[in-house]
Amino acid sequence: MANLTVLRRQMEGQRFERQLSEERTAAAERVDIRGLENDLRRSVRGEVRFDKGARALYATDGSNYRQVPIGVVIPRDVEDVIAAVDVVRQYGAPLLSRGGGTSLAGQCCNVAVVFDYSKYMHHVIAIDADRKLARVEPGCVLDRLRKAAAPYKLTFGPDPATHSHCTLGGMLGNNSCGVHSLLSANAGFGLRSSDNTHALDILTYDGVRMQVGETPPAELEAAIRAEGRRGEIYAGLKNLSEKYADEIRRRFPKLPRRVSGYNLDELLPERNFHVARALVGTESTCVVCLEATVHLVHNPPAKSLLVLGYPDIFSAGAHVMEILEHKPTGLEGVDHLLYQWLQEAGKEEANLRLLPEGGGWLLVEFGGDTRAEADEKARATMEMLKGQPQPPSMKLFDDPREEEMVWKVRESGLGATAWVPGRPDNWPGWEDSAVPPEQVGPYMRDFKALLERYEYTTSVYGHLGQGCIHCRIPFDLYTTPGIQKYRAFMEEAADLVLRYGGSLSGEHGDGQSRAELLPKMFGDELVHAFEEFKRIWDPQWRMNPGKIVDPYRMTENLRLGADYNPPDPATHFHYSADEHSFARAALRCVGVGNCRREEGGTMCPSYMVTREEMHSTRGRARLLWEMLNGDVLTEGWKSEAVKEALDLCLSCKGCKGDCPVKVDMATYKAEFLSHYYEGRIRPRHALAFGFIGLWSQWAGHAPTVANFLTQTPGLRAIAKWAAGMEPKRKIPPFAPQSFQQWFAARPVRNAGAERVVLWPDTFINYFQPEVGRAAVEVLEHAGFQVEVPREKVCCGRPLFDYGYLNTAKRWLRHVLQTMRPAIESGSPLVVLEPSCAATFRDELVNLFPNNEDAKRLRSQTLLLSEFLEQKAPQYRIPRMQRQALLHGHCHHKAVMGMDAERKVLQKMGLEVNAPDSGCCGMAGAFGYERGDHYDVSIKCGERVLLPEVRRASPEAVIVADGFSCREQILQETDREALHLAQVIQLAIQEGPPAGERPERRYVQARKEALRKANVRAAAVLGAGILGGVLLYSAIRSGRGRRALAEVFQ
Repeated sequence: MANLTVLRRQMEGQRFERQLSEERTAAAERVDIRGLENDLRRSVRGEVRFDKGARALYATDGSNYRQVPIGVVIPRDVEDVIAAVDVVRQYGAPLLSRGGGTSLAGQCCNVAVVFDYSKYMHHVIAIDADRKLARVEPGCVLDRLRKAAAPYKLTFGPDPATHSHCTLGGMLGNNSCGVHSLLSANAGFGLRSSDNTHALDILTYDGVRMQVGETPPAELEAAIRAEGRRGEIYAGLKNLSEKYADEIRRRFPKLPRRVSGYNLDELLPERNFHVARALVGTESTCVVCLEATVHLVHNPPAKSLLVLGYPDIFSAGAHVMEILEHKPTGLEGVDHLLYQWLQEAGKEEANLRLLPEGGGWLLVEFGGDTRAEADEKARATMEMLKGQPQPPSMKLFDDPREEEMVWKVRESGLGATAWVPGRPDNWPGWEDSAVPPEQVGPYMRDFKALLERYEYTTSVYGHLGQGCIHCRIPFDLYTTPGIQKYRAFMEEAADLVLRYGGSLSGEHGDGQSRAELLPKMFGDELVHAFEEFKRIWDPQWRMNPGKIVDPYRMTENLRLGADYNPPDPATHFHYSADEHSFARAALRCVGVGNCRREEGGTMCPSYMVTREEMHSTRGRARLLWEMLNGDVLTEGWKSEAVKEALDLCLSCKGCKGDCPVKVDMATYKAEFLSHYYEGRIRPRHALAFGFIGLWSQWAGHAPTVANFLTQTPGLRAIAKWAAGMEPKRKIPPFAPQSFQQWFAARPVRNAGAERVVLWPDTFINYFQPEVGRAAVEVLEHAGFQVEVPREKVCCGRPLFDYGYLNTAKRWLRHVLQTMRPAIESGSPLVVLEPSCAATFRDELVNLFPNNEDAKRLRSQTLLLSEFLEQKAPQYRIPRMQRQALLHGHCHHKAVMGMDAERKVLQKMGLEVNAPDSGCCGMAGAFGYERGDHYDVSIKCGERVLLPEVRRASPEAVIVADGFSCREQILQETDREALHLAQVIQLAIQEGPPAGERPERRYVQARKEALRKANVRAAAVLGAGILGGVLLYSAIRSGRGRRALAEVFQ
């Protein structure tokens, strides 16, 4: 009976939560949305989006919560913001300013008009190096500011792991910190963004624009005497400060990472009434930030990394205070589970052999003007630690690449712990608690005991030198008992951290997940003070309502919840890593936002050039989830919003390689398009490019005719139109003789030697057979007998890009049948085109998970570089002394990795430069398609790759294994890239001579082959025309007619 009573109360509580949430939502929905949208469009020069797709796109952030917004405004400048806020106020609509959308506590989603500043208002306005100040717009990404400050040897200290894509506006909203917050602390500021804020340019909901910062007494009194709303605000703030001063001093925790609650302590006289710092961390609940002026600190140009090994992560907290006395620039901690989980995910950087012995490690970074100076600080720390009762194991790194790998593990923690194969889902909620640094070891030990009592297993890591602990916890957010257990844990976790004098949040803010617990931390009186503070700024209670103050409960608005029950549609791919569920795959994205980087890596090329959320991996994944959820996007597989978002996806697989949870948008796009086009006619470019393997086979019977139709002025324009191709693009000519034809006509070499099968992909077979010939020469030079399939085969990779998955499966079944003898014999299959290799290594088994031949073919498929490294270690690759510019095909980087390629080139004696060039932009046929695809393609290439090629020395060899990459370089520069096979072939043939472009002989040979083929075709055509003329003349003569009559008698 007692259990029934408890259950009844729990159900009543849940009904109350739902009722409260529905009432708040209803209040927002009473807004005249159509009128609001129309007036915004008339008033704002930026973009106003109230469509279903935009609303679904901004319905969640990186947290456990989801609330569908009223609409989205993307302002171009401050004037746009002021105009938009004015319209929103007239309609009484709630307002939410959004940064990078990576918030983990739910503060970045609400039933409100969302302002996204990241597309246009993302500039560093000015750097004042003398005063060490920077002025930035709210959408400015932190790394953009750090890059602008770097020439002055300055930086902004707080740098979250999301520094490559988080915005300053979002950081100020959440009061973020980071690894190098210690730089700011060492410079006399503090660890938090608030401590490093000089001034803010703000706008209130009721339209008052103010510049706020430190307010000396005379200025404060003058501000209060001023008439109007500004004077009213300052008077209210002063009264609040005086009223609650004693309670603020008594109840606010004395620790450097106190992020929870409002910064009312900044209004105390001893803090010089710093209004800007009081507003930092208010999570868009008080004002709109138009511009920020922040403090910069000296950034030592040289860094050293000292790693300390302890028995466990708890012991790692023992020496934190002693190490801090040596002024490190970073002091982080990681545990063994983080490394274990990254290893299980196949991450190369999670190499325990790089670390000193232990089960928990401190990463201690020191800075100096020179490496020697930084190393000296590290050695002094090591000497100090040797004198401690239980000294750690130690390693001072001297290899920059190894240092980068160690830091990459630390930075990947947030994403790496979210989606661990074979383990329950881990979620935020209690992911950033903070205690005084001297208490970090005991706190972690007790916290781990609490986790064990709740049967939660997770990795614990974080900013140990700052007292802030990170983790994701396997909360069951799918069932009512699991959600109840989540609440109970949160209550106990709050009690625990407060016993240590800590803060609920030490970096990410309160939002919705922790705001309900603020009375535990501050008491009812200060929580009431928070309400008064908000009302001073936002008397109409329209700024991000329900967050921090008068908050939604932690179990409201869950993205999942006990009623989460997505459909399980039939799919072509099997999604074995996602429990054979497309819905599960769509849930994989956790919102970390690495795909919103402005530079670096491959993911996500379309976002890098458009700065559009819907053209990021996260945006697309979220829309696919919303499509399955079905309450906003109701069209299922026929959703136009999803189709639009996927349209600029280059299917580069950059996300599969770069995303911490391995979202595979190329596969999801292929799946979606296959269903979207069921019963529909695809555009002509899909037919033209998707079936390029088939058209090439046909063209291979008469390549000269095909070239006549595609290369002749006038005719080629018609061909481009028919194929939906961008007029500015060039159609690659077909080779006069295919690679298979050439190979079939030559005698067997190295008979009896170990056999290797060379794959005749469509592009090498019909367009660039010289690459295949080079590979044959290399493999035979290495002592192998080369075989090439005689049948017409194609992996069907272009079919995936357009969703022709039924056809792709038929072609792959044909491949498995054709290749069965080689598969059964275990012969290695060398594939020269990376996208084809990726098809065999990735898509093949995803389509045929139970086909043993498919599994064998996957394991037998190797790129040329992989084959030489793994199967021919005895082969002494010829050397060639010159520079090499290496560009990796996206599928190469994402599925196979570039290590083998680099090793082979380095063994050749080449000086390899591998710029972080991302995607070339051609991406198969993507860059050939007219309109937006072509434009995005060029912008992608011009980001890094094409300028690097133009800067390369004439004698440097440009290496690109992907056909589309080589075509992008060929069509947009005056250089031509070579395949690795051609580079090795050049070395075998002891060329090219100094001063000559390495690609010259291939260019000349191709032109000569095409010229001869055209001459032969012209001769045949001429002979045919002459014969026809003679025959016609003979028929016209009487003798000719008699002769014909005799023939046909």
